[in-house]
Amino acid sequence: MLSIVVPIHNEEPAILPLYDRLTCVLERLQRPYELLFVDDASTDRSFDLLANLVETDPRLKVIRLRRNFGQTAALSAGFDEAQGHVIVSLDGDLQHDPEDIPALLAKIDEGYDIASGWRKHRLDNALTRRIPSRIANWLMAKVSGVNLRDFGTTFKAYRAEILKDVNLYGELHRFIPALASFYGARVAEVPIRNAPRTGGSSHYGLGRTFHVLFDLITIKFLLSYFTRPMHFFGKLGLLGLAAGGSILSYLLVYKLLGNHIMAEHGPLLIAGALLLLSGLMMFTTGLLGEVMIRTYFESQGRRIYAVREIRTRKETQAASG
Repeated sequence: MLSIVVPIHNEEPAILPLYDRLTCVLERLQRPYELLFVDDASTDRSFDLLANLVETDPRLKVIRLRRNFGQTAALSAGFDEAQGHVIVSLDGDLQHDPEDIPALLAKIDEGYDIASGWRKHRLDNALTRRIPSRIANWLMAKVSGVNLRDFGTTFKAYRAEILKDVNLYGELHRFIPALASFYGARVAEVPIRNAPRTGGSSHYGLGRTFHVLFDLITIKFLLSYFTRPMHFFGKLGLLGLAAGGSILSYLLVYKLLGNHIMAEHGPLLIAGALLLLSGLMMFTTGLLGEVMIRTYFESQGRRIYAVREIRTRKETQAASG
């Protein structure tokens, strides 16, 4: 079975055209499917349109979140509700062409765990979108070790069992291939078309570059030190202890030789003490991190979103009857 997950936030003009194009493509595939639209607390008529569609299509499910949790949480909600063995995610603004779904599925059928879309010919503004995106993608590839040219697109196909190993927080949806590769997922990249936005306004801009930078730091830590934080903080602690210990040892010998430390090397003494204390703090942070990681793995289960309601045709018919 195939599950299509579409996060929606104020995409009223695109809802009906997207639904029509999706159903047309999926019918031609001749395989069981379900459509899951996740309404991330839209303030326009997006949910009303989807609620009307539910009454006519038993394969459609609409998930409405209680407030605007963001795209990562909306995707996570859709992934959790999806019943398919293969899950395809795409944006709801018509910039992703449903006609590219078969190309993604072909890679999954070849044995890959993730087929990631690559907007080979982007139509976005060069200064505010394309250039920052190219830099960010290069950095993401270097940091994560996953050789993709387009981390930012939502248009991807996944084997469902892969997503079960990935917990999404913050804005880490663009790093799903990198996080999944931690568990040995095989990732392929598929060229996709990038259509111009026909309505509404983009939720992304140049300001999100800083968010991406922070996410890069997070993903580097998660991939390299998530299960062993002491290896990260311990290195910093060792450097601090070595530097501070060396300085204080030198000053101790200097003092024993009859010299006045504070008069001649007061700032150096303070620097040595601070480095020593910083090193001890880093070691302590590493130990606390080890305890927290074990607590995390033993108490998973919390979600990063809250569902207001779920609409299906069956529930609609029961309510009307």
